[in-house]
Amino acid sequence: MPAFDRRQFVATALGGLAGACVLPQGLRAVQTTDTAAAATKVIDAPPSAANTLFLTWQRDPTTTMTIQWIGPAIEPAPQLQFGALADTQWKSAPVRIKPFPDTDWKVYRCELTGLAPGSEYKFQIGQSLESYRFRTMPATATDQFRFVTGGDAGIDSHALASNRLAALQNPNFALIAGDLAYDNGKSPETFVRFVQNYHATMFDADQRMIPLISCLGNHEVRGGYNAKREDAPHYLAMFDGLFEHQTYNTLDFGNYLSLVLMDTGHISPITGAQTEWLQKTLADRQEYPHLIVANHVPAYPSYRAPEGAKGSLGTGEDQRRHWCPLFERYKVDVVLEHHDHTFKRTHPLIDGRRDPNGLVYLGDGSWGKLRVPKTPEERPYLAKVAQAYHMTLHALEGDRRFHLAIEDTGRIADITSTVNKRASRRG
Repeated sequence: MPAFDRRQFVATALGGLAGACVLPQGLRAVQTTDTAAAATKVIDAPPSAANTLFLTWQRDPTTTMTIQWIGPAIEPAPQLQFGALADTQWKSAPVRIKPFPDTDWKVYRCELTGLAPGSEYKFQIGQSLESYRFRTMPATATDQFRFVTGGDAGIDSHALASNRLAALQNPNFALIAGDLAYDNGKSPETFVRFVQNYHATMFDADQRMIPLISCLGNHEVRGGYNAKREDAPHYLAMFDGLFEHQTYNTLDFGNYLSLVLMDTGHISPITGAQTEWLQKTLADRQEYPHLIVANHVPAYPSYRAPEGAKGSLGTGEDQRRHWCPLFERYKVDVVLEHHDHTFKRTHPLIDGRRDPNGLVYLGDGSWGKLRVPKTPEERPYLAKVAQAYHMTLHALEGDRRFHLAIEDTGRIADITSTVNKRASRRG
């Protein structure tokens, strides 16, 4: 694929936006101008494979795919069949069943392994004649690919609109870094609604399902912070494949992209074991062309106060003290952070100060929630802010990256690029 540039990236994104009035067939469940009514239409039905099915990953996305859904108890589990898109013969794969907490529903999960990179597959569940499609991630970074990110979604019409906008970009996957459903660890129905909305909207123009990656936020957890695994029952019922032993982990794409997914103190403390793990993880991934960190609470907030009061820590203070020096030392390419419900981009920063060799922090979590941000005059580390629902489209090829923030209106809020500062280490 030929190399892309800034102008080409913007043009392809705008092309997707121009198609917003003609929705891909995969958005058929919400083809209406009344998004609130569409939300009701989607979520009224009980959970089943037909309305909660979604894709995620537990390990290398170039060769695996995890298929899962929520539904009533069925024994034995429905059989799942799959094959390459051009295959005429189906293969069978086992489906595991486990409880979906606080309900009589079950979680159904099937992980496909040994898949070919950069390839399209189809699958069917049970006796259904409907088949679904997905694609694995490419084998190398020489192939251009794109993904969308954001945080703080929820289940209302604004989140549905952001879903639509994200799907129109034809991303390889979506990363929502915390506060997916706002179930607060207490409402399984709310979490199911989020999954139903995602299923209804997140298909690309070629009818492929768009996988979902996430990390933990405060609204996945009873009490929000300093909690235990059992305090995030609904989130971990769906994402414990990646977070089986701890609520932070990496998702490594072949040898070209590592997503480092952190827990900003919701279940795992920021200091201690998580920070020690972070240092080793970043040190071990210096050969990756793309090294990206995602977490929920921002180190450099655009709304909340970074300074503490009355003996309490300010927003992101522990991260600035313990994590940001590691990000800088190991030359992380970009940090994606959320929680404040605005759009923000910082200047390149080292130790909180502008530096051309520093690290950019992008966010700040307005997929479906909104606040008024502080201004760059009030927070000198901020380069750009907006009060707007938004998601960010990232395009990667080789060791090049572009990041395009798109508002719910289709307006381009910002575009920036980041340079791989580890290139000299790879020789």
